[in-house]
Amino acid sequence: MTAVDSTRLGAIYARGDDPWRFRSSPYEQEKFRATRAALSRQRYGSALELGCGNGELARHLAPLCAQYTGVDAVEIALQAARRAVPRGRFEQVFLPADLPDGRYDLIILSEILYFLDRDGIRSIATQIDRRWPRACLLCVTWLGPSGNALQGAEALALFRAASMRELHCVKTGVPYRIDRTDVLP
Repeated sequence: MTAVDSTRLGAIYARGDDPWRFRSSPYEQEKFRATRAALSRQRYGSALELGCGNGELARHLAPLCAQYTGVDAVEIALQAARRAVPRGRFEQVFLPADLPDGRYDLIILSEILYFLDRDGIRSIATQIDRRWPRACLLCVTWLGPSGNALQGAEALALFRAASMRELHCVKTGVPYRIDRTDVLP
């Protein structure tokens, strides 16, 4: 149910905890600011970020949340995330899997969907819909080549088809887009 195995994920982080230069890339920093600006509210009670990596996006979003939980498959990334957001909770989870318990009102999927396969995407969408039907959902999707079996636009389309929620594009940039659902009534 995952398109990328743990060995490949570990290899991505073999040279350090910032393989995509999240800390130093002006592009990545702009994307993090755009992600924060795409949120529909100023404050959230509890957020869950799938594929949190080294916590650099969490640094931008956690200040808006009373509680912040991130999950990732790679321990070196989680160690960096814990340093980036010391008050956050970061757990090792190899997706798709049961997600950590919580009363999340914000769920973030930033550039994670194309690491899964079709069944994994369906599994995550179903779980989110079932467990957190009223949570705001934010999807950031890289539209360039992913290097994986699924490309970003295809993975996002699969997620949208599997979810009960209606995602709306709130930001298009080259080469990414941000989609959001608002809190359901």
